Order: sequence, then C-alpha cells, then structure tokens
Amino acid sequence: MAVAMSRRKTLSFPLILTALTIHFVIVAGEYFKPFNVTYDHRALIIGGKRRMLISAGIHYPRATPEMWPKLIARSKEGGADVIETYTFWNGHEPTRGQYNFEGRYDIVKFAKLVGSHGLFLFIRIGPYACAEWNFGGFPIWLRDIPGIEFRTDNAPFKEEMERYVKKIVDLMISESLFSWQGGPIILLQIENEYGNIESSFGPKGKIYMKWAAEMAVGLGAGVPWVMCRQTDAPEYIIDTCNAYYCDGFTPNSDKKPKIWTENWNGWYADWGERLPYRPSEDIAFAIARFFQRGGSLQNYYMYFGGTNFGRTAGGPTQITSYDYDAPLDEYGLLRQPKWGHLKDLHAAIKLCEPALVAADSPQYIKLGPNQEAHVYRGTSHNIGQYMSLNDGICAAFIANIDEHESATVKFYGQEYTLPPWSVSILPDCRNAAFNTAKVGAQTSIKTVGSDSVSVGNNSLFPQVITKSKLESISQSWMTLKEPLGVWGDKNFTSKGILEHLNVTKDQSDYLWYLTRIYISDDDISFWEENDVSPTIDIDSMRDFVRIFVNGQLAGSVKGKWIKVVQPVRLVQGYNDILLLSETVGLQNYGAFLEKDGAGFKGQIKLTGCKSGDINLTTSLWTYQVGLKGEFLKVYNVNSTESAGWTEFPSGATPSVFSWYKTKFDAPGGTDPVALDFSSMGKGQAWVNGQHIGRYWTLVAPNNGCGSTCDYRGAYHSDKCRTNCGEITQAWYHIPRSWLKTSNNVLVMFEETDRTPFDISISTRSTETICAQVSEKHYPPLHKWSHSESDRKLSLMDKTPEMHLQCDEGHTISSIEFASYGSPNGSCQKFSQGKCHAANSLSVVSQACIGRTSCSIGISNGVFGDPCRHVVKSLAVQAKCSPSPDLSTSASS
Repeated sequence: MAVAMSRRKTLSFPLILTALTIHFVIVAGEYFKPFNVTYDHRALIIGGKRRMLISAGIHYPRATPEMWPKLIARSKEGGADVIETYTFWNGHEPTRGQYNFEGRYDIVKFAKLVGSHGLFLFIRIGPYACAEWNFGGFPIWLRDIPGIEFRTDNAPFKEEMERYVKKIVDLMISESLFSWQGGPIILLQIENEYGNIESSFGPKGKIYMKWAAEMAVGLGAGVPWVMCRQTDAPEYIIDTCNAYYCDGFTPNSDKKPKIWTENWNGWYADWGERLPYRPSEDIAFAIARFFQRGGSLQNYYMYFGGTNFGRTAGGPTQITSYDYDAPLDEYGLLRQPKWGHLKDLHAAIKLCEPALVAADSPQYIKLGPNQEAHVYRGTSHNIGQYMSLNDGICAAFIANIDEHESATVKFYGQEYTLPPWSVSILPDCRNAAFNTAKVGAQTSIKTVGSDSVSVGNNSLFPQVITKSKLESISQSWMTLKEPLGVWGDKNFTSKGILEHLNVTKDQSDYLWYLTRIYISDDDISFWEENDVSPTIDIDSMRDFVRIFVNGQLAGSVKGKWIKVVQPVRLVQGYNDILLLSETVGLQNYGAFLEKDGAGFKGQIKLTGCKSGDINLTTSLWTYQVGLKGEFLKVYNVNSTESAGWTEFPSGATPSVFSWYKTKFDAPGGTDPVALDFSSMGKGQAWVNGQHIGRYWTLVAPNNGCGSTCDYRGAYHSDKCRTNCGEITQAWYHIPRSWLKTSNNVLVMFEETDRTPFDISISTRSTETICAQVSEKHYPPLHKWSHSESDRKLSLMDKTPEMHLQCDEGHTISSIEFASYGSPNGSCQKFSQGKCHAANSLSVVSQACIGRTSCSIGISNGVFGDPCRHVVKSLAVQAKCSPSPDLSTSASS
C-alpha cells in the first residue's frame, strides 16, 4: 500500500492526483502541474505512478549561480531525473538569527532552475551535512550556546535545529516549490548518517532520532522524508543506503522502497595526498546491480562536485577542489568516458522502466556459480523460466559477479557472453542494450595552457594535459608585509592555553599565542657543554602550527591531534615564544563535533633546561586573532595604497607572511579559467574581492599509484589513486562571472618565502577526443522505441555508432587519426592495424569537421569491407577548437 504524507491542516488541497489525472507538463514559469508524492515497497509514486529515478548530486554553494543552469542542463542531458543537494546551515545562518539566501546560497533560485529544466529536486536539509564541508555545515556560533550537545536528546540543540529546518521548509512552501504546489521538490532528508554514531550517545541517541523524525514530518512539507544509514528509522521515514554498493541493501520495512542516497562515484582528497579515481565500468556495475536487485532511486554523490570556495572546505586538511572524480568535473565540463558511459546506462535503465515499475518483485534465475539473472515482467502471473517472451512487457538484468573470468550463460534459449564484474541489460529480455564493462563513450583529454605539450607519466590515463611555457599572469606586483604576532588593539592576555575556536569563533584560520620566558647563563652553558638543544613540546596539536622564537621561524608541523617536539635556539635573557595555530577546515564528521575543537590540547613545555622542564601551559599568553591584512580587508578591490602596499620588483628578497597584489586580463572566450599556484607555498587567494579558497602546494607520496586501474572487484577509496609525486592541487578555479575583461585584481596571502612571479592563468577545455567502437558493439540507445499501444520495445536498426562531442562553443577542427578495420593502441597512441579501410579518414572528416558533435555508423555499409571475416572496429582521434559558431550535429 502506498504511504501518503501529511500536510499542514491550514492548507487546502482541492486536487487529489492519481495516475489517471496527472500529466507532467512543463508550463512556462510554473514547472509542473501539482502532483502528490507517495511510496510503496517498490518505488516512489509520483502523481500516481511508480518511477525509477536517476538523481544527480549538485551542491549549489560549490558553484556560482551563473554556473547552475548549465550544470542542471548537463545533468539532464546525462539522463538525470532528479537533482539532489544538501542545505548548508552555516552558509544560510552565519550569525544566529541572521539569514543569508543570496548569491551562492540562493537555494530558492537553484530550486526554481531545477524545476524550469523539468527535473525533480531532493533536498537533504540535515541540518548536519558532513559533505567535507567546514564543521559539517554547523554554524560555529552553535557550539557557544550554553549547555548544548550536538545531535542528541539535548533541548538547546533541538530548539536550534527545529528552528532552522522549519525555516527551510517554510521558505520552500512560501515559494510554492513542493510537488503539491507545482514545484519540483519530491523528497526531503532529516539528519544524515546518524546511525553511524547513534550508539555514541547511548539511550539519548534513539530518543533524539525519533524526535527528529517526528519533528520533520510535523512541519507539513507534504512529501516523503528519508533518513540515510538509519536502520532503526520509524515506519513513516524511509531508511536509505550510502555506500559504494547498495544492491544488497534492504529497507527496515517491506512497505518502503529501496533508495540509494549516496553512490560514492569518487572520493575527496586531502592536501599532500594522492587523488582518488573510480572506474566508469565499476560505477555502472554498481548501479546496474542496484536496479537489478530491486532498487528504485539512485543518487550520485557527486554528479558535480565543484569548488570549496573561501574557507568552506571541511577537515581537517581537505583541498579546495571538490572535483570528486564526478561525471561533471570541477569546472562543469563533461568527464569522458564517465559521463557518456553512465548516460548510456541511464538510457538502458529507462528502457526497462515500464517493466521495472510493473513488477512487484523480480524473478530470480541462477545461471552459474557467479552468474544470475533478475527478470521483471508486466504480467501478474509467474509463468516460469521458459515463459513466452511475447506475453507482456519484460526486462532482464544478467550479472557476472566473477572478479576475474568472463562467462557465457544461456538465458531463455540464447547465449550471452559477459565480461567479469559486469551486468548486461536486456530491455526486452532478448537483446542486450548495454553492458557495464563495455565502454563505447569517447575519452576526452582536457588541456590547460598553450605552446608545447608536457604530459605527466603517473596518471591512469592522461585526462588532463598541462602545456608547458605558460605565460605568467603578471610581472608587476605589489606587496604588503604581514606582522608576526600581536598587531592590533583587540589582543588580550590570559593565563593558560585557550582553545582555538573559543577565541577565533572561526572568523579566521589564524590564532597567535605569544609568551616570554627568561633563559639564564647556566642554561646556555648546560646546552653548549652537553651539545643538546632545548625543545618546545606540545602534547597534542591540529591542523598546522608554526613556531617562532625571537621573530625567527623554528619549525612547522602538520597533523591531527599529534605530539609536537620542536628543537629551538634560545639566547640568554628574555625570549619571545610565538605559536601560530592554523585551522585548515574544521572537523566535518563524527560524534561530539562541538567538543573536537582546534589548536592545542594538553600541556606545552620547554624541555631540556638545566633545572628541568618549564611548563608554559600556565604562563601568561597574549592572544591575537587573525591577520592584520584580513582585518583591513586588503583583498577588497577598493583597498587603497594607504594600506601600505609597495612595489615588489622581481629581484627583491622575499619574506615569509607577505601579501601580494597584481592586476591581470581575463583570457578570451568562454572556457573555464584557472590559476596555477604550483610555484607558491601555502596561503589564500582572492580575485576581485571574491575568496577563491586556500592553496597549499604539498606533494603526494611517490608510491601508491598504478599505470592502470582494474575495474574488477570491489572498489575502495585507496584502490585506484593517481597523481603520485605531484602537487595535490596546483590549479584553482576562478568562475567566469567573477572576472572582468581587464583590470582584474588578484590578492594573495603567502605564508612562505615563495614569490608570485611564476603564477600563470589559463583556460580549461577538451582539446583531444578519442573513441573506439566495434561493429559488434550495441546499437545506440536512442534506436530503441516503445510501442504506444502495448508499451513493448522494438529495435529497428542494430548498427552501432560512434558519437563524438566537443565542449560547448568548440567544434571538431581536425581528425588526427581514423581507421576502420583492426586499429591498435589507445587514445593518443592509435596506429593502423593489418586491416584498414582507406576511406576511413575521409568518411570521418566529412561527418565531423566543423561540427560540435557527430555520429558515425560502424559498418561495412559506411566504410566498405576492408577485410572479410574479421570483426572490425573504428578508432578515431579528433581535435576540438574554439569556434564562434555553434554548429549542429550530424550523422553518417
């Protein structure tokens, strides 16, 4: 039975929608005709009809409003039905009671754009988000409320949480954004992965969980609510799965559908670490298995990851890029072949949808030791393994879960060969429309820069090529020296070591601790006679500390709650000990976040003195929050020379803790723009007053990356790593909307003695596209069609096709390789084989050059037959170039 959701009693609902009354019609400015959303054990029921749904995760603050329309459109083009997002409490309520729904936090605008594209919206209100976002999305002021304990049966926390969640729901209602109002919102989430930590709070955890569920449903949103990773969710809340694989997940009630709220199609990265990569074949396998085994809604976490602008990156020490190896990269460009392969998968699943929604459960057929099929039929009776395939609609998934060997199975009298760790999808129970391990989508090689090419040799495949001899952004810089230690009149002195966040309130990454100690002649003699050095010992520290003695840097340490032992050089008399505690993103996951804190824990001592250790923990310390340049906002465009800026010639001697400023022109065209900070050390950067984020040029370990990645077998975040021996993040995104044609202002704060003269700027685009498709490959999914009378599928043309596509605003300018026959090699390394059609280049050139996209049939009918009785394939490498004209696509 479908479970209906309650609505506010004060609202009237004159229209009860059923499968007979609802039609999804997009009306200009109105999004949809109003419709109800309910659910049963099989799926969400949208307007009276079960739906199989593909959802694309996009976090609106990780892009600019100007980027949103293209991101949503490209998600829809890729096969998404739904856009999913968290909300971000610390972005929407940075100060208690003062709300922000503007700019990148304009969730109403984002929701309306989703609706205007004809897509549904799934909002995960939380308000705890995790999301590798600063403090998990909690506002920092929340931890200062007296008596508060996060995410447990605690009255102060529940009061604040309910106020925020109600604010979001009321806002969506006031803007008519719920489905029953004609809006796109079909699903909401309360809390987030609470089941992972519920036991940490004892009995209070379950009490809080039940309260959160009741509170959420009582707000009258009128759509279903979910809780992810919450196996004890109440009967009126759908419990859902977050994992790399969710095909084996079962909800806690047979009245709830199987929903996958987070399909981790990539992973995040930390400074100084390798970059994660998840093969397209494995993601497709996981999704196909999910729908094969009864799944109904799958959400990509992430479909577009974006950028942690400003100081929004979570922690500790997560990088500014949130690319996540997603189908749309950090800049919004298609990541191929991942985007294209998954688009084909979505299309194959959609062909199966009539059968998937018609059947309450699949018929299971064992085909081998590691091979199995699930059959979905539109008839209500079970006719057995040898049923008539002409009786009603039918769709099947055949899986080979063997991690090493291909398998040939017999299914309804036909043989099917499946690669290892793969699923074949048969929308009509006869013809395989798609196999998760057979990639026909193009590979795109993105390029930054110009002139001669230099390709790194440690990537699984060269998805990004950086061209050498990039021109520096400027040779004319100004500088401003940042004072070390106490600089303003708001400093204060206190006895003992204060917790970092209690002092800074996260208004800055930086907190200075200054104390003074006296060193006697006896201590100096003792150290000299014994050839030893005193050390400053810190029991526990996170995320980064710099230790200065008498104005000179003694050392730096990075870590998460680690012990610090730093040798120092002291002089006879008074010595100034200056500690700089730096946060690099606040903790975003785990129980008791309000108690995690930052800075230092335990004792701080000076060890090695003649008379014993000196306990500095109880000394008088002077505290200074932040940087003087931050306080003066020298990064603002209107910052004047009165702030103290001076010329910084190229031969000048650099110093640590310096601000730099220059002006530059934006690159021409409309391609995304990035800055190369690989020549710098650690700091933050602003363009035209917009904070583009932290930068840090830590290098990943040399080991742990392979030249290839075997998609077979269960994936984990360490399985396929790239970027070994390289800077974790060298390039930093500047959204086009933040740039002017000329006189853009770049301001940087640099902590080390690196200088900015080698910083470069470049656009990013797809320059090289490659594909290889066999004549035995599956026909394009758009060649399938449903009969209007009985919903049966038909496939009229079984000719495979190669599809090539440049970025928007680019056209195919040349064909660098084309061979129909038995070509060898792979992208950028293709060569002709023994069998080659002489007209290959001319046929492909005629079909593609001058166009943004093109399709070529893979058959002897197009190229002739260069060698009989040989299975032939077409391999093509093409170049994309900027074009002022948007050309139409064509087919051959």
